[in-house]
Amino acid sequence: MTDKPQPGGLGSIGTSTVARIGYGAMQLFESETPEDAVAVLRRAVELGVNHIDTASFYGPGEVNRRIRAALAPYPDDLVIVSKVGARFTGEQPIPLAAAQKPAELRAAVEDDLRQLGLDCVPVVNLRRMDLGPGVAAEGDQRVDVDDQLAEMIALRDEGKIGAIGISAVPVDVVRRALPAGIACVQNAYSVLDRSQEDTLRLCAEEGVAWVPYFPLGSAFPGFTKVADHPVVAEIAGQLGVTGAQVGLAWLLAHAPNTLLIPGTRSVTHLEENLGAADVTLDAEALARLDAVG
Repeated sequence: MTDKPQPGGLGSIGTSTVARIGYGAMQLFESETPEDAVAVLRRAVELGVNHIDTASFYGPGEVNRRIRAALAPYPDDLVIVSKVGARFTGEQPIPLAAAQKPAELRAAVEDDLRQLGLDCVPVVNLRRMDLGPGVAAEGDQRVDVDDQLAEMIALRDEGKIGAIGISAVPVDVVRRALPAGIACVQNAYSVLDRSQEDTLRLCAEEGVAWVPYFPLGSAFPGFTKVADHPVVAEIAGQLGVTGAQVGLAWLLAHAPNTLLIPGTRSVTHLEENLGAADVTLDAEALARLDAVG
């Protein structure tokens, strides 16, 4: 037994048990100073976060280096999850390009190992580009998922990664990938964006963790901010909480295999996100929120 907080209760990703509310580290590259990033990461772990999502193309590499500076030697229960399949370009508005070839996937894992100071990355997501928003794979970057998974399996067999996830994929690609032993699926999903409900259902049936990105919406076209929706705002007002907390609480209540990785570079905002674990939505509120999707 432990007295350590477990925000959102416990869930699983592969063979690891984690708190259901984790932390997405992408925004740490935008922290004003490295010390600010360290403060957010250490506060997250202090509050019970033991699932941190990152990638070597965040920065590039700077987010991984900030995680290492803040948290190494790592707590025994910390599960660091990375992703491969893109490379940093710095271009605007999207600073990424496809890096889908098997050799590029392997090189990205090697970058993770070096930057994070790990012998094995616990989970690595294959970030496909089958679904938007963002960069599309074109030309020789259009690689069959089976070829990519073969490389990911080889990396797992070599002990360089612990488990394989997959991201930005429709339900048919998830179904094709399942024989490889998929630990988690990351797709865009929120109370307002329910387009991947079939994929979520498949993951629930197969015992695969569902890790939604853009859980509160996005600045990308077509992604409304969850907190701005009138039903979300009204329920938040009735409960005396924020719209973001309502959106995250709905995700936790909607499916037990859901793990959250909301991102921020602010300690205050981090604490607000973790506070979603204490928000209870009654049957009426859940029905109203279900209806908006």
